[in-house]
Amino acid sequence: MTVEECYQKMGGDYGEISHRFPSDMFIKKFAVKFLADPSFADLEKYLAEGNVEEAFRAAHTLKGVASNLAFSQLYPLSVEITEILRAGKLEGTETLFPQLKEKYDLTIQCIKELAGE
Repeated sequence: MTVEECYQKMGGDYGEISHRFPSDMFIKKFAVKFLADPSFADLEKYLAEGNVEEAFRAAHTLKGVASNLAFSQLYPLSVEITEILRAGKLEGTETLFPQLKEKYDLTIQCIKELAGE
């Protein structure tokens, strides 16, 4: 699978990321590093615990990473969850988080395919 195919399959914005990084090798390198990023797992954990402050930090980090890597399928949902949590609330995250998880799981699956796992 090529980097462009990976981005197409996951719903990312290959055009945007290809302008930001000098080569597909760099894009792949940083996309594969996303597999080790703890922000999604932290968000899931802190939402389950009802810890709004830590969930906000995790969501905000995920939003930034999704933006930087042009994971445009993750970005809008992470923005919505971040803003709910920024307001100090959990209400609304229970419906958005499953949608985010679906997009996240697809992203991880595509990156693993790209990495040859």
